[in-house]
Amino acid sequence: MSSLPCPCCDQACALHARLTADDLDGAIDAGLMTFQPCACADESTVALVLQAQQRLRTAWDARERYRQREARLARRAAERDARRLKAPTVATTETARPALPSSAAEILARAKAKAAERMKR
Repeated sequence: MSSLPCPCCDQACALHARLTADDLDGAIDAGLMTFQPCACADESTVALVLQAQQRLRTAWDARERYRQREARLARRAAERDARRLKAPTVATTETARPALPSSAAEILARAKAKAAERMKR
């Protein structure tokens, strides 16, 4: 095996070999995400490495967005639960205030009394 012109080309070949062998963990350990191609590197080798690098970066970004979304949803659920615990119940609100103002209740009572007298006749 002959040596390649520069360390960048050596790294590109090593990453290419790991990626074609489906050894993604090994490629990451070998510096896949920090790899920067040089001008003398073979285009087909570098293309595969850069594609793998981009796919992995996209997947990691998606995972981070998912984690942030899950944290945001958990925080909102906790805030909603806290508001529910602090909010007064409907039953105490209804018993605390009358259904009608007192003047309207008196008018209604008189109307019911008149209607009851008419029914007796």
